[in-house]
Amino acid sequence: MSGNRRTPVPAIPSINAPLIEVFSSMQGEGVLIGCRQIFVRFAECNLTCDYCDTPFHAGPTCQIETEPGSGQFNSHDNPVNMTEITRLISHWHHISNNVHHSLALTGGEPLLHADLLKRWLPEVISILPVFLETNGTLPAELEKVLPLLDWISMDIKGSAVTGVPTPWADHADFLSISGDRLCHVKFVIDQSTTEDELLEAARLVNRHAPTTPFILQPRTIASSPVLDGKALLKLQVIASAEHRDVRIIPQIHPWLGVD
Repeated sequence: MSGNRRTPVPAIPSINAPLIEVFSSMQGEGVLIGCRQIFVRFAECNLTCDYCDTPFHAGPTCQIETEPGSGQFNSHDNPVNMTEITRLISHWHHISNNVHHSLALTGGEPLLHADLLKRWLPEVISILPVFLETNGTLPAELEKVLPLLDWISMDIKGSAVTGVPTPWADHADFLSISGDRLCHVKFVIDQSTTEDELLEAARLVNRHAPTTPFILQPRTIASSPVLDGKALLKLQVIASAEHRDVRIIPQIHPWLGVD
């Protein structure tokens, strides 16, 4: 064999993901409400909640905003090469006077792509910290990426609102693993939410994450909360019997007409 012959360097496989959209907007829920984020919405979900208004099935294309906050989108083929998204995140962050607080991974359910995220997130954590929005039902997948996350927003999926049995055991395991990355736990409520279910949810948070804010988020229909202030204050009192930090925070982005 010739001494000049070199062993071929194996090609690094591209990281491709099925996306729904990529855009820049403010966070409209929870304790980071009002913070500007770059949202990467992943396709597919393991739940089918009755109140969900977000399309999550992967299509042949996804939508990527042309400029941060412009509200104008171009179509791109799915799946998307995530190295291109890394470049986009870096570009947007720097042309916007560093306005972006973090990168929001949303869905669908991002943790369905945990193996992919484990490979991709090291590319982006030097640009922006990472905020995960999740339904809190995939604890084993969370463990794969937990060191790469800065904040976790977890939903408790109450059966009265979702129309499917509440995954209490999965939620408990998820909370136990999340640790100090957990910034809040959200519980979407409406007129069908029962006192027993609310108390069980508050009890669960207090057992596994006693210092974490427990957020009562009224379901939004036609850009307005379905529960009025008096009803929400009453539910806050009920939940506070089981957890000391119960907050009422509705979605604000529908009011302002932004995604």
